[in-house]
Formats: sequence, structure tokens, C-alpha cells
Amino acid sequence: MGELRISEPMSRHTSWRAGGMAKRFFKPDSIEELALFLAQTPVDEEIVWMGLGSNLLVRDGGINGAVICTSGVLGKLALLESDLIRAEAGVPCAKLARFSVRFGLTGAEFLIGIPGTTGGALAMNAGAFGGETWPVIETVETMDRHGQRYLRTPEEYKIAYRSVEGPVDEWFIAGHFRLKIAREDGLARTKALLEKRNETQPTGQASCGSVFRNPAGDYAGRLIEVSGLKGYALGGAVVSEKHANFIINSGGASAADIENLIHHVMTCVEMAHGIRLVPEVHIVGDALEGGLQG
Repeated sequence: MGELRISEPMSRHTSWRAGGMAKRFFKPDSIEELALFLAQTPVDEEIVWMGLGSNLLVRDGGINGAVICTSGVLGKLALLESDLIRAEAGVPCAKLARFSVRFGLTGAEFLIGIPGTTGGALAMNAGAFGGETWPVIETVETMDRHGQRYLRTPEEYKIAYRSVEGPVDEWFIAGHFRLKIAREDGLARTKALLEKRNETQPTGQASCGSVFRNPAGDYAGRLIEVSGLKGYALGGAVVSEKHANFIINSGGASAADIENLIHHVMTCVEMAHGIRLVPEVHIVGDALEGGLQG
């Protein structure tokens, strides 16, 4: 039945390479096994979902509950109709982008710039290069903590910038993407977007992607940069010199280092510009005593 690990270090699974241990860590072999696991999980046990771990900070005290990892397991990708793609929660966003252009479709190229999975993109309305996830969603498949499956429409959710609110204790297991027939070379467009990402972002380093949401009419990276914070470090956590909305684990950073730096950046930007930045990274788990200073 899938892969169940006890006391699993989350630093092995997050792109920040930091964080404490999960009480239970489960990778299902199929949606059916996922349903069985959820049905057998106590109703009072915390459940944390993750894909590639690219938008997740697990505190150093770890997670006293179950982590469900979809990366590499819920990975089915299929063309249902000439312009409709079904992608399971564990499908990397970049893979979905390439799949869409391979079939001559447009509307999902922006996903090439998101270092996460389809499930994460659905959960936070992920976006890049001016595109967002939910405008191209026709329906989503979800599962509750009893293992019951549902098919839902966007009208059943409150969707905003980097925010999705829907039924409580119900998680995305697949999305149906309604795209358009391309009139131009989508492969060239995705290649150009990927090159732009590599030129402007610190790819290949231990980061979570963008840390903060962009405030209305401005960019978080610009505000952080003009606040003089590029290169600022706390412990092993450093504000990227390449793009100020990225925090890098330069080696040996604890989750507390990273979270403290997040709070420091928020305080400095608010003092300098009167704007309170909102993190888009998902912070979970327990802090070690004395670990968090912010």
C-alpha cells in the first residue's frame, strides 16, 4: 500500500532543504490507495499535502501528523478532448505546460515558470508571466478526509490572487484544463518563458520560488530591493542577489533562519514603504522552543 515512512525528515523533500520531521509520510501508489489511507486516518490528525515541496516551509519542530506527498505518484496526464487536459495532482506544472503545447494548445504556457505541481497550483491559484491557473480550469476532482471523491466547478470556490477557498477538509487530486487551439508556435513561447525565468530567477539554488505575493500595482521583489535587502542574511538564509523575492538556503539554514528572515523583510518593507508584504509560501509545523524570533 504505497510508501509509508515514520519520523521522516522533511528537509529531504522541501526545495529549501530545511525543516523537522513528519510523524507520518505517505506516498500513495494510486488515487484508490490515497482514499483508503485517508479513510483510515484519525479525524483529529493533522494532514499536510505536498507536491515538489517548492512552496512549503516546515518548521524545525516538524509536523505532528501525516504528510501526503503526490509528487511522482499521482502523475497521470491525458488529453480528454481536443482542447481538454486532465492532470493529476502530482504532475509537475512544467510537464503540463509542455504537454499542452505538444498537442497544439495554448493557455497553459505560463505553468513552465512554476516550480511546483498541479495540486499546488490549484490550491493557491499559482501564476507566472501574467497567467493564472483557475481561468483555464473547467472542473476539479477532489477528495475529503474520508476518501470520498467529488467533481466540482470553479463556481464552488472563492478564487482570488494566490488564494482559493472551497470546501473544508477537501483536497485537489486532479484538474481539467480547458485550453485553446494555438495559432502560433507554443513550444517557442514556452522556451522563451523558461529562458526568461532562468535569466531573472535563482534557479538551481535551494529556494521555494517567490516568497511574497505582489502587492496591488507593484512588485514584492522591487520593494525588497529598494529597501536595501538584497544579500541580507540571517544564519544560512539569504535574500537572493539575483531576485529579491527569493530567499536562498546558502547552506545549513534552519527553518527558523528562513522564517526569521521572512519576518525581517516584511518589517523592513513596511517601515520603508508602508506596505505589508503577504507571504505566499505555506508555513507549517511546530517551531522549536526559542527558534522563531519574528
